[in-house]
Amino acid sequence: MRSKTEKSGLTGLPLMAGAVLISFAPVFVKISGVGPATAGFYRLLFGGLALSLAALVGGRLSLPSGGRLGLVLLAAVLFALDLAFWHRSIHHVGPGLATVLGNFQVFVLAVAGILFFRERPGLRFFAAVLMAMLGVFLLVGTDWRSQGFEYRLGVIEGLITAVFYGAYLITLRRVQSSQGHAAQVAGIAAVSLLSVVPMFGVMLLQGESLAIPDLRSGGVLLAYGVLCQGGGWLLISRGLPRVTVSAAGLFILLQPTLSFVWDVLFFARPLRLTDLAGAALALGAIYLGTRSTQPPATQA
Repeated sequence: MRSKTEKSGLTGLPLMAGAVLISFAPVFVKISGVGPATAGFYRLLFGGLALSLAALVGGRLSLPSGGRLGLVLLAAVLFALDLAFWHRSIHHVGPGLATVLGNFQVFVLAVAGILFFRERPGLRFFAAVLMAMLGVFLLVGTDWRSQGFEYRLGVIEGLITAVFYGAYLITLRRVQSSQGHAAQVAGIAAVSLLSVVPMFGVMLLQGESLAIPDLRSGGVLLAYGVLCQGGGWLLISRGLPRVTVSAAGLFILLQPTLSFVWDVLFFARPLRLTDLAGAALALGAIYLGTRSTQPPATQA
């Protein structure tokens, strides 16, 4: 007979696998060989098609209607803006830092809870905010003046990502309230495909095109969409309801942690003691933040 710990580990496997898959998202963006908005366009297109296929197999592929359609359209716009800023941040500051900054969406959710849902923050929330501020300072503030314009812009873009992603999650939860897993997958599929339209607009504004330079780039973009947007979100949506909030926070913390590791391993990100301390504090703050916002969510 399995112990409670073993059962918790087994039920958390889909969530952990989803977090691991999505941790490779910024790596795919970095090596895609296309502009940040173009990478987002193909992620949403290929991922949306993969999720639609999964919803069709589950027998719940349907188009949103009525008031729900308005929420889905809003979620699509917010998600496209989230990806647009995140992808730009990845190009400017690297996959690791961009993902850590984007995961500060947990604080956006907490502030929204305080302002709009009359939630009362506890000491844990304020401790998380202080940890996050100190972590960001150690990561980027110690040599802020010596960094170039693009690096500074990338840090700001990463923080803007957190705002749009937090707003997206709030909207998505309204869309998916009181729905089963199959209907939730259909909802994410609809949001993904509808997000293609505003992302195409962002692509035009940034002077990018739909051109894929070669087969390698096409394969990377296909893998990015199917594995990260399709497989990652499918596994996370299946795994979240099966674990406690605290366990989910730990599992999802894998995503920014591994993204930072991939940045060091694959792109030779230099590591100083202040970087390690800042990353540890920021990730710890994100975990505390997930304990203040239920259910927790992973970055993009």
